[in-house]
Amino acid sequence: MAISKTQQFFEQLWYRPTAWWLWLFLPIHWLLKVLIWLRRKFYQWGLLNSTKLKIPVIVIGNINVGGTGKTPLAIYLLQWLQRQGFKPGLVTRGYGGDSSLHPLVVGENSKVSEVGDEPFLIFKRSQAVIVADYQRARGAQKLIDDFQCDIILCDDGLQHYALQRDIEILVIDKKRGFGNSWLMPFGPLRETPARADYCDIKVINGDNMELKLEAISNTQGHKKTSDELQRPLTAVAAIGHPERFFSSLAELKLSFKPVPFPDHHKFIADDFAPFPADIIMTEKDAVKCAEFADARFHYLPVSVELDESVLALLHNKIQSLESHDS
Repeated sequence: MAISKTQQFFEQLWYRPTAWWLWLFLPIHWLLKVLIWLRRKFYQWGLLNSTKLKIPVIVIGNINVGGTGKTPLAIYLLQWLQRQGFKPGLVTRGYGGDSSLHPLVVGENSKVSEVGDEPFLIFKRSQAVIVADYQRARGAQKLIDDFQCDIILCDDGLQHYALQRDIEILVIDKKRGFGNSWLMPFGPLRETPARADYCDIKVINGDNMELKLEAISNTQGHKKTSDELQRPLTAVAAIGHPERFFSSLAELKLSFKPVPFPDHHKFIADDFAPFPADIIMTEKDAVKCAEFADARFHYLPVSVELDESVLALLHNKIQSLESHDS
């Protein structure tokens, strides 16, 4: 099921100068702004319940819908915290998994259909303790009670105010920015651009963060060069911003047919029946295909390079929290 014309319409609407007819909906846009502001204030004023944990909570998120690079950043930060001597845990919504099983600990034998693609990939790359739970405060408490984690990362939790946070990291795509700066559905934003001013750290994908391409692998774990891939090559992506993946393949001088799917699409074997030769996809998509993948299936892993100034800022903020607690 490739991306629908409706999805294409919204993508084109959001990431171009504001269409003239969109101004007719300005009153609704302003109403949405008020409602979003009130929701955040209700949590701040204590009118809605919000949980404060006894250990530091770092939230990674964005105000755009779609991909900005949060997942590889979460993997990088988990590994960085481990090197700093912490025992980090990550709580995530587990989108695409089975919420009836939450809180759900992610492990080697977890099924992607139960835990979600992003939690499984984060666990696979970091080997950190990961809990999928739509009630993030409950999942975070499980990380403390059952695994004695001493610092929590909350993935994609910027708007999840039911869990209080000590540090907010906002991830922004440099190329797309905030689009037309309108709120959904008129634009790509969950909150207004002014929300960025309240975040502690701004990570800009394409500026102080870069995604580094790794060696192409097939699903059986063998590395391949681009010359070894069988043509005609099909590139498949079911992520928030598939064009970034296709651009990465173009950087490798690959010739391919791009086939975007909806974000978090649950692949089945029949989705790939029309593709006779090799298939290349993101690593996040590849983990969803493990049960039926054959020799055609390949993926392109990425890793994060983060500017030292960002790490220094994060380090200082964590130290400040520890000094305050002591």
